[in-house]
Order: sequence, then C-alpha cells, then structure tokens
Amino acid sequence: MKEFTFKTGGVHPKENKLTKDAPFVHLDPPAVAVIPLSQHIGAPNTPLVKVGDHVKIGQVLGSTNAFVSAPVHATISGEVVAIELRPLPSGIRAQSVIIKNDFKKKWVSGLKGIKSLESSSREDLIKNIRDKGIVGMGGATFPTAVKLSPPKDKTINVIIANGAECEPYLTTDYRVMMEYPEKIIDGLLVEMKITGAERGIIAIEDNKKNAAVLLEENVEKRGLDNIEVVLVKTKYPQGGEKQLIKAVLGKEVPAEKLPLEVGAIVQNIGTLKAISEAVFEGKPLIERGVTVSGPAIKKPGNYTIRIGTTVTDIIQQTGGLTRKLRKLVFGGPMMGIAQSTVEVPVTKGTSGILFFGEEALEMAPQEEMPCIRCSRCIDWCPTGLMPLLIDHAWRRNDIKLTETLNATDCIECGVCSYVCPSKRYLTENVRNAKQKILKQRKIEAAKQAAFEKIKALKEKKAQEAKEKLDEGGKADG
Repeated sequence: MKEFTFKTGGVHPKENKLTKDAPFVHLDPPAVAVIPLSQHIGAPNTPLVKVGDHVKIGQVLGSTNAFVSAPVHATISGEVVAIELRPLPSGIRAQSVIIKNDFKKKWVSGLKGIKSLESSSREDLIKNIRDKGIVGMGGATFPTAVKLSPPKDKTINVIIANGAECEPYLTTDYRVMMEYPEKIIDGLLVEMKITGAERGIIAIEDNKKNAAVLLEENVEKRGLDNIEVVLVKTKYPQGGEKQLIKAVLGKEVPAEKLPLEVGAIVQNIGTLKAISEAVFEGKPLIERGVTVSGPAIKKPGNYTIRIGTTVTDIIQQTGGLTRKLRKLVFGGPMMGIAQSTVEVPVTKGTSGILFFGEEALEMAPQEEMPCIRCSRCIDWCPTGLMPLLIDHAWRRNDIKLTETLNATDCIECGVCSYVCPSKRYLTENVRNAKQKILKQRKIEAAKQAAFEKIKALKEKKAQEAKEKLDEGGKADG
C-alpha cells in the first residue's frame, strides 16, 4: 500500500483520539428539534412550513431555487411550534424551524432509492443528491450536487475520498470507515459515475491502517481495479483539500482555484456514506456521526445524532458532565469554534463536539508578545504563506498588501498560531484580512455589475432614440 504526504509545513499535535475504538451509538431523537433552515455554503432557504403544521421525518422544511444551495428536512415527526432566530455553531443566529416531537416516528411517503447505478443517468443522480440535502460533512458544508457539477470545460479524472481526519480528538470518519466500508465505496462509485472520473482513491492517514486494510479488502472483493486505497502520513492538516491533492497526486492547485483545476474532486468519507444512503436508500440527510469527546464529558464516544439535537440533549444522553464546563467547541481544537451556549444544535457540518473543564484555561489565548522574526509560522505553513507579514500588514490596515501576500489562500488551519513562540494572533488576523479582501471584492463586483447595467441601459436608450430619428427622417422623405 503506497504512502504519501505533502512536503511543505504541517505539524503533529497530540492526537487525543480518545474515542477511536468506540463504535457508533444512536442517541434518541430530541423532544424538541432546532433545525436551521440554512446549513450550507450558498443561498439561504425559504421556509416551506408554518407554525402549527404537522411534519413527518424526511419532509422538506426549507428550500430555494438558487443553484448553490441544499434543502433541509425534518429530522423528527411532530408539530412546528416556532420559526425563529436561533444560534448556529458558526456563531451567527439564523432562522430555524422548531419541531416538538410527537414520538410517532412517521416518515414522509415517497422516499425511495434507485434500482441500479448502471441504469441511472448523471442528471437523476445529481438531482437525487440535491433533493436529499447532501452537503460536505467534513465541516465546509458546500452543496455536494454543486461540487459534482463542474463547468463543461473542466474534466474530472479522479475522485479522492478523504479519510485523513487529521484534527485531534475527532474519530467519526474513522468509525465510518470501520463500520460502513461498503457505503463509502458505493458513494465513491456514484461520484465517479456522475463526473466520468476513471479513477478513485481512498486516502487514509497511517495511524488508521486497519481501516485502510478493511477498505482495500472490500475493494478487492468487489473487483474494482479503478479504485485504490493509499496511506498518507499522519500530519496536520493532511486532510486539507489542496494538501491531500499535493500528497496523493503530486499536483499543485493554483492559488484561489478549486481542485477541479487539476482534474480532481475531494470528498469527505462521511459525505460518501450520506450519498450512498441518499441514492440507494432514498434517505435525506437527517442525522450524522458526531464525535463527542473531551475531559469534561462523562461518556465520550461516537454517536449518530439527529440534526437539530441541542448540546443540552447530548449532555443528558451521554451521562452528563464530569466537571464544570469551561469551554465547548464544535469541531476540532485546531479549527473548531467555541460556543457561548449549550442550546446550539447539531447541524450537517458538525463532526465533533468537545467539552473542557478547567484545562480550557490552558487553551485560552495568551497575552501577545512582540514578534521575534523566528519565521516558524512561515516554515510550518502548509500553504506556503508568510503569516507574520500578513499579520503586520493587517495591523497597519494595509489590505492591499495582505492581498499581495495571498491572504485569501489561507485555509485557516491554525498552524501558524500553534507554532508561534510569541503567541501572536496570527490565524485570527490572517482570517480577518482574508474576509476583508473577499468583502471588498464583492463590493467591487457589485459596483461593476451596476455600472455595466447602467451602461447597457444608456446604450439601449441611445439606440432607441437613433431608431426614432431614423424613422422620422424616413417619414419626412
């Protein structure tokens, strides 16, 4: 079995894979589900239900006709008791459908899978994936149907199944590989059929060799000579799209471009399982695997949890807390987001929930010291950026320089802050610069669009005036 890695930067933080050997356990559906109407990158959904409606599991709660979007579904049956703003793991508040569980477990009718992959068209498969609300489950939540619909001038040669799961604590992808290898392969075959990719690669970190062996056995058993299982070095952020492509294919994705530029699509392991269930079983994305871990939770483990279940419910169903909760993180400790309330719900992008007590004080941001120009942030940046220079430019409000320094290529992995001996807020400031640049670009694009619209309107009026003059001249003649 081949082993690869990316060459530039990266670190190996303490893994803390406390739940690696804990099989998935299904938590009970919540008494009240808080289901955000938009759980994806792209256009927000419009509610299709109203307060007082009775809904069934799998029923569409919100959707939009926008291309970059994904509908959301009811994850329990019961009454819609409110549609209101609720906190999301991202830290913002978004319109959410609140459902009171009737515990009748009734599913909406009409959900069914395809008869065979061979007899299904590319268009039908994409529609199925979109209708079932599938998004990237590694955390990015980009609508999967959109990802599988590249421009006609782009050829996809390979699909890479991302089984790296390089964040400390998180083990949900590992458990998916150990418990659902067939579904991963089925999901990969669906993507290969949709895109026309002739090659599939399942990339797994070398600290999960038993998962790699299991998947390789399943591939060989099915006689799939167009799918290969490879090992990648255990290193953070090995699971980053560009880092994984560089490691496995030896290709560099151009700055500010997507993997399709080098003929590749990278898909999370959990997403492939969800695709398999959507296509072959007709199941919408109503639940997902979540690693619940950290020293402050009594029963760490991997749990299958209905979307819309709040942290309060999860604490109750996993035995409670072992100590006073000081820090709650959605995601991993490197890229995760600290929460201000336990009423935040699990969403499609929730891969892990971490609970910390007093030890969280050690994780708190420390007082910054002057930059000592050691260049560690540059040496270890997996994207090849110069975080200290971007940081200095941001503090001087020189946004143009941060753009010149390619701040928009930052993947926000946190490595620069992790290795900085002066505890500079590098990741935060590079992220701020990146967001400011992207915001300015949107403003400029909107201005340009408005200018072009006005220009076109003026040209149209000028043409109409000219035509009237011509008609008048003809009449006089």
